[in-house]
Amino acid sequence: MDQAPYSAPNAPESAPITPMMSQFLEIKAVNPGYLLFYRMGDFYEMFFEDAEIASQALGIVLTKRGKHQGADIPMCGVPIHAAQDYLKKLIGLGHRVAICEQVEDPAEARKRGSKSPVKRDVVRLVTRGTITEDDLLPTRGSAYLASLSMVRHGETDFALAWADVSTGETAVLDVSALALGDELARIAPAELLLTDATRIALAESKIPLPDAALVSLDGAQFDSELASKRIAAAFPDGEVDPTAYSRAGRAALGALLDYVRDSQKGVPVALRPPAAERLSAHMAIDAATRVSLELLETQRGQEKGSLRHEIDLAVTPPGSRLLARRLAAPLCDAIGINARLDAVECLVGDGLLTQRLRSDLKSVPDLTRALTRLALGRGGPRDLRATGGAIAAAIALAERLATLDRPPAELKAIAARLADAPAALAAELGAAIDEEPPLLARDGGFVQRGYDAGLDAERALASETRGVVAALQARLIEETDVRSLKIRHNGVLGYFVEVPAGHGGKLLEAPHRETFIHRQTMANAMRFTTAELAELEGRIAKAHDASLAIEATIFTRLADAVAAENTRLRAIADALAELDVAAALAQLAMTRNFCRPTIDDSLAFYIEGGRHPVVETNVRAQHEVFVENGCDLTGGALWLVTGPNMGGKSTFLRQNALIAILAQMGSYVPASAAHIGVVDRVFSRVGASDDIGGGRSTFMVEMVETAAILNRATQRSLVILDEIGRGTATFDGLSIAWAAVEALHDQTGCRALFATHFHEMTALSKTLSRVSNHTMKVREWEGEVVFLHEVADGAADRSYGIQVAKLAGLPESVLARARQVLGVLEQRSSGGKAVVLDDLPLFAHQPPTPKAAVNPIHDMLDQVRPDDLTPRAAIDLIYELKKIRDAARRN
Repeated sequence: MDQAPYSAPNAPESAPITPMMSQFLEIKAVNPGYLLFYRMGDFYEMFFEDAEIASQALGIVLTKRGKHQGADIPMCGVPIHAAQDYLKKLIGLGHRVAICEQVEDPAEARKRGSKSPVKRDVVRLVTRGTITEDDLLPTRGSAYLASLSMVRHGETDFALAWADVSTGETAVLDVSALALGDELARIAPAELLLTDATRIALAESKIPLPDAALVSLDGAQFDSELASKRIAAAFPDGEVDPTAYSRAGRAALGALLDYVRDSQKGVPVALRPPAAERLSAHMAIDAATRVSLELLETQRGQEKGSLRHEIDLAVTPPGSRLLARRLAAPLCDAIGINARLDAVECLVGDGLLTQRLRSDLKSVPDLTRALTRLALGRGGPRDLRATGGAIAAAIALAERLATLDRPPAELKAIAARLADAPAALAAELGAAIDEEPPLLARDGGFVQRGYDAGLDAERALASETRGVVAALQARLIEETDVRSLKIRHNGVLGYFVEVPAGHGGKLLEAPHRETFIHRQTMANAMRFTTAELAELEGRIAKAHDASLAIEATIFTRLADAVAAENTRLRAIADALAELDVAAALAQLAMTRNFCRPTIDDSLAFYIEGGRHPVVETNVRAQHEVFVENGCDLTGGALWLVTGPNMGGKSTFLRQNALIAILAQMGSYVPASAAHIGVVDRVFSRVGASDDIGGGRSTFMVEMVETAAILNRATQRSLVILDEIGRGTATFDGLSIAWAAVEALHDQTGCRALFATHFHEMTALSKTLSRVSNHTMKVREWEGEVVFLHEVADGAADRSYGIQVAKLAGLPESVLARARQVLGVLEQRSSGGKAVVLDDLPLFAHQPPTPKAAVNPIHDMLDQVRPDDLTPRAAIDLIYELKKIRDAARRN
């Protein structure tokens, strides 16, 4: 969502303006495009347009506060304690929020004058791509901030930089205009930075933008020369060489780093050195194919029912996030793929170890995000506890992996990083931080008893004073003989003595007036203090403050110790996620009967007993058996698949594409055997949809997607096409489908599955050497059709569309008419005659056959059971029938 920069009202010089409102307008002017959360006491307040936007978005009451330029000032607010919930909603709607806090003590403001406002400043900018809090983030998903740069050198070059600020993961990629849409769909950023010129260029090239919050930046922020300085400043000590990236890459990365730095308001950027990605390193999957195959979410936008939901057995959030990244970008390197498969195979072979590893991993905290919060100064005691727990778990997991005999390279590397965990730091954090610490360090109470002697002494003093207070109360009751006397505490008066109003006068008289100092009179009680109580209160406050100060020092020291090990700890976090994914895929293979695919650099594509993993689960839930099917596209074969609707063509097509994707992400596959030569691109054109917003009909969308396939597929690609040409006239559609198959065969030479209802196309197998015909088997029984969902050699002789229409519930009259029309069309076609509708009297409108008149006597007789009639009932029935007949004659 774009948000226009805010323009503060220009008040005439004569218009009065309060100091507080002047401060608000000044801060707002420095942060255009953000909703300003302006701290006032226990609330964040919003004014003017911000209040109107927020009240509508959050469903909260819009009020007013004073006047500006003669008009009421709109205002709304949210309580501090519930601010996270409101922030989550605003960020989800694409708004950006500036958090403005009080940055001085109110006492300091009063020294400048009674009307001087407390100094405030924006301490953080919160956007969809820069959030780090767990309650604002998807637990098992990433929220990427991406930056898109454009450099014109005759042809336009683009580059993408993206980062998950919550984990520090950062990457840069040079990308062509042709592949840009695919990569934006892969990354799926939550927020995208670009210039207006870039946005115009994308629109002119018809490159779709992702469903992200779009932020327009000034072109100067994408300056590649300034970017080099920003990169060097963000990654000191020579960690990153700016010259390692292209001009476009530097520009994109520099803009991203600048945006993150501004959002954190001076806090050092907690990002890792950016990985330089290459397009050729992963399988290209365009946006339409991702939607068609429902890789990460279904076409309805839900995770349940997608491939990710089906295969994600990871037990930790970082593992789940890594699995999603691998699924979105399968490898194109056979060596790397087989290294991942070796790790899975090893764990499949030792099921007991795999179960123990998964059991240990379940309790591992999200170390990656905890480290980021601590690095940003936004962490708390729970993050320290999580860090210690993750380190201890890493050590235990390394010991389990050490029991493996000849572990594969990937598991060996994981074990080495886990074994490098700083055990001393884990012991220190475990001894220091309580098992259930508070969220914030400032609340205190998170350091375990026995860890620090000085802290224990202060806590003991505070604890002992409670007993002293009780003893003092008992003594004052004895001295005054007021049994209802109580020593109480509140935030305003501190400790005080409270007695019922009827006893208050007694304490104001001798001999007690020397001891009791009057503080407050209420309707039912009077409150006093004593010198001894005031001294005791001072001791308690001092002990409490001393405890908080000691805990704050301990927290800072431990956070610094974690920061000193940051690089090693991030490597451990990566190893934990990788181990979780390997164990999850092993569990998937064992429980779902998946097999290890053979992966090499050939043009093989042989699947034996293949299954669609999502459909198989749904079929089993109905206590039915999924029908397995093989497929052999080795050497660039093209299968023409015919058969009825509902026969399983779309499932068969998709399952082969999913098997290729699973194999190249490093997973076992749902088949009894599989041999796949590395696929560089997968294209899937299955299903019909339109693009009303873009002004494109269903057929136009179909043709655009088909054009992308024919223009971009290579010999190493896998293409699945379903029903090309169905959105237009029969002969037009047949012609387009025919030509598309010839192009795939002659020009591209890719491995392909092409499903069609144009049975005429089966003749292509006689003229094109790599084309073969296959059909979905059906069986007819007593006029009904049974779909067997089985692929067989050969071609279908018809599509059984009328039978499918019957299953859908079309009226029998419509079905009967359809059969009549179909019979004439098939007769004409078999006779070699062209079908001209004007020459067919059959197609003239025929009124529906009138319904037969209802005979009441017949209806009555239908209800009679002669064996149940008594003689009297039989005679009564005869009389009743005679009455009905006589009435019918009279009418």
